[in-house]
Amino acid sequence: MTRNMLAAETSPYLLQHKDNPVHWRPWGPAALQEARDTNKPILLSVGYAACHWCHVMAHESFENTEIADLMNEHFINVKVDREERPDVDTVYQSALALTGQQGGWPLTMFLTHHGEPFWGGTYFPPTPRWGRPGFAQVLGAIAEVYRTQPDQVATNVTALRDGLERLSKPPVGPGLNPALIQEVARRAVRMIDPVTGGTSGAPKFPQPVFFQFLWRAHHRSGDTDLAQAVTTTLDNMCQSGIYDHVGGGFARYATDEAWLVPHFEKMLYDNALLVDLLTEVWRSTRSRLYRTRVDETVNWVLRDLRADGPDGLFAFASAYDADSEGVEGKYYVWTESEIDALLKADAPVFKQAFDVTPTGNWEGLTILNRRHSLALADEATEARLRQNLDTLLATRAHRVPPLRDDKVLADWNAFMIHALVRAAATFGRPDWLDAARTAFSFIVTLMAEDDRLQHTWCAGGARHPGTLDDYAALARAALSLFEATGDPAYRTWAETWVATADRHFWDSVDGGYFLAADDVTELLTRPKTIVDHATPSGNGLMVDVLARLYLLTGNTAYRDRYDTLITLFSSNNLQYLVGVPGLLMSYAVLQDALQVVIVGDPDDPRTRSLQDAAWSAPEADALIHPVMPHTALPPEHPAAGKGLIDGSPAAYVCRGSTCGLPVTDPTTLSAALAAR
Repeated sequence: MTRNMLAAETSPYLLQHKDNPVHWRPWGPAALQEARDTNKPILLSVGYAACHWCHVMAHESFENTEIADLMNEHFINVKVDREERPDVDTVYQSALALTGQQGGWPLTMFLTHHGEPFWGGTYFPPTPRWGRPGFAQVLGAIAEVYRTQPDQVATNVTALRDGLERLSKPPVGPGLNPALIQEVARRAVRMIDPVTGGTSGAPKFPQPVFFQFLWRAHHRSGDTDLAQAVTTTLDNMCQSGIYDHVGGGFARYATDEAWLVPHFEKMLYDNALLVDLLTEVWRSTRSRLYRTRVDETVNWVLRDLRADGPDGLFAFASAYDADSEGVEGKYYVWTESEIDALLKADAPVFKQAFDVTPTGNWEGLTILNRRHSLALADEATEARLRQNLDTLLATRAHRVPPLRDDKVLADWNAFMIHALVRAAATFGRPDWLDAARTAFSFIVTLMAEDDRLQHTWCAGGARHPGTLDDYAALARAALSLFEATGDPAYRTWAETWVATADRHFWDSVDGGYFLAADDVTELLTRPKTIVDHATPSGNGLMVDVLARLYLLTGNTAYRDRYDTLITLFSSNNLQYLVGVPGLLMSYAVLQDALQVVIVGDPDDPRTRSLQDAAWSAPEADALIHPVMPHTALPPEHPAAGKGLIDGSPAAYVCRGSTCGLPVTDPTTLSAALAAR
C-alpha cells in the first residue's frame, strides 16, 4: 500500500504534506476501514494551509523521520483540511473542548479504530517545551495506554461520545423578546476595551458578527454606548497593523491588545464580514475612513483572491498564508531604510503618518499603522499617502509572496457575494454587483448539481458534500442578489436551498439543522451548532433566510420553521445568548418586519433612484423588495394590490401588516426611513 496517500488530493494543505515520511491518509471510509483491519488507533491531525503553527508542527514533527516512524508504527495517520471538512473538524474540536482544553489548529486527536475520540490536544513540540510534553513522548504514551488500558480508553470514549450527543440536543428555550435582546447587548458591551475596541485582552479577533449585533441593537434603542463600542473597534482596526495599508484587507487577528501586530494570515471570510459591517455602519456615520477601507479591501479581494474557472467565471480563493520564505510576516514588514530609499522626499511625512522609526515597532521591523491618529487627513494628503503606498505595493510585488490557498469554499464565497451586493448597492458600484453575480454563477454552475451543493472547488473540480453553512449562506446571498436586482431566479435559488436543507439537514425528532447532511455517513455524530465563531452559524443564518422568505412570500411554513428554531436555540441565560449574536439579529428581522417595497421597472432611472435611497438608509436590516409593475404580490403581503402612481415608480415602507403612503421621491423616501 502507498505509504503517503495525499498526492492525489486537491487541497493545498494536504498537498503540503504529501512528501512527509508520515504515512498520511485522507479522511474517509477507507482510512477508517484500514484502522479497523489493523486494530490500530487513529492519529487525526487537522489544520489548514494558512495556519502558522500547523507549519511549525509539520516542520518539527511530521518531517522528522524518527517521529514519523513512531506515528507509522503505532497509528493510522489521517490528515484533514479543516476548511474542506468543517463537519469533521467541528466534531473533534467539540470533543477536545469536552476534555477541558482550548481548541485550535493544529488539532491533534487520538481516536479508536471506529473513529471515537479518547484523548487529544493541539500543537505539541517535538521535545518537552513550555510545560508541554514532547510529541514523541505523547505518541509513546498514547500507544501504550491504547494497548494496555482498554478499559480507560473505553471510559473516555463513552464520556466524550455522550457529551457530543448532548451538544446536538440543546434544551428548548423560553423564546426571545426585544427587551431580552437589548439586555444581552448591554451585557456584551461590558466586554469591550474602551480604548482600542474589540473584546478586552489579547489576542484580539475582529468578531464582525458580534459587532454587527451591537450596532443593530444600538439602532433599535439609540444606546450610544453600543455605537461607541462598534466605532471605536472599527476605527482602531482600520488604522492599526491588523489592516494591510499597502495592499488592502484585514489579517485574521492581532496578537496584542492594540491591534498592532497581526497574525499575518488573511482569510476571505474575515474580509467579507468586515466589508459588510463597515458598509452597514457607514450608512449612519458616513465615515470617510470606512468607505475607504471598504474600497481598498474589495479591490484586494478582486485583485488577489480571484480564482478563475472556465468560460469567464470566477469566484474567490480562501486565504493567504502568514509566512513567506518560512518567516511569519516577512512579506508585509518594512525597514526605515527601505522607506527612505523608495519614497525619498515624501519619506518624512509618510514615516510620521505610518509609525516608521529607526528601531521599528516589531522585532526591529515596522508594521505600518496609523493608530496614533485614527482620523484620516485632508483629501490631498491622503491622496499623496496613497501614491506612496502604491509605490510600496509595486516594490512588494517583487518579494516572495505567501502561499495562496486556492480552494473555493461555497460558504465563504457566499459571505463575500452578500457583502459585495450590499456594498455595491450602498456605494453605487455596479462593477462590484457584476462580480457578485459572476461568483454566484460560478457556484451554481461548477459546485451544484440540481439542488445539492459541493463544499469546495479546487484544481478544476468540486468535492466534498455541502454543509448546512453552505446552503444557509448561499440562500442569504441569493436573497441579497434578489433585493439588489429584482431577478426572481435568485429568490428561486434561495427557496430551493432551503428545501434541500429541510430535506437533508433538519432534525425531525428534536428540531434544528444538523451541520452535515443525512447521507454523510462517516461522521461519529452529526453536530448541530448555533454559536457564532469566526463565521456565523448555519442555524442562525437560516433564521434570517426563513424570516426574509416569509416576508417575501407570505408562506407560513417559513414562519413556522423560524419559530421552531427560535424556541429551540433560545435561552434566558445571558452569557449563552452573548455567544449567539447571529441568532439574535436574525430574530429581529421578523420582529421589526420592515420592508421597502419598490414597484417599478429596474431599468427606469426613477426606480434606481428609489433603490439607491433605500440601500443607503441606516436601516440595514430592512428587506428591500423589488416588484415589477403589474406583478401581483401574494394576497397576504401588506403591499398586495399596490403599484405605480400615475405611471411613476413608487416605494412603500411597510412594517408588519401595514404600509405607509406611496413615495415617488427618493429624498422623501430617505427622510421616511431616517425618521423610523
